[in-house]
Amino acid sequence: MKVRIINKSKHELPQYATVHAAGMDIRANLNEPITLAPLQRCLVPTGLFLEIPVGFEAQIRPRSGLALKKGITVLNSPGTIDADYRGEVGIILINLSSEPFVIEDGERICQMVIAAHAQVQWEQVESLDSTDRGEGGFGHTGKQ
Repeated sequence: MKVRIINKSKHELPQYATVHAAGMDIRANLNEPITLAPLQRCLVPTGLFLEIPVGFEAQIRPRSGLALKKGITVLNSPGTIDADYRGEVGIILINLSSEPFVIEDGERICQMVIAAHAQVQWEQVESLDSTDRGEGGFGHTGKQ
């Protein structure tokens, strides 16, 4: 799939790290470092502008290493970039650790996955087909 991109950052285009990777690392595009205090959130610019094909979205997800080692994650995970959005891709990060974290220019701050999606047309009804699970909710599966 080809996706049109404008790269106004100082960094190379996002790329897959391995041949079967689903996500591409996205880098911060900063004029100066950002210090993210514990429980603080911020919008990190990337310098990237996308033209995602209709029927697809870009999903913004945390990087597992950054989350595990530093407590830094994407606040609205997964974030969605719609096919009709043309502004700069910005990443909402939050520091869930007890230590300040410095985001440097060029740092890999998240990953992006391009995924197909569907739009629904609601059919309002008075009842739904029954299933074995029924109305069993949170924690229901696996209980005997």
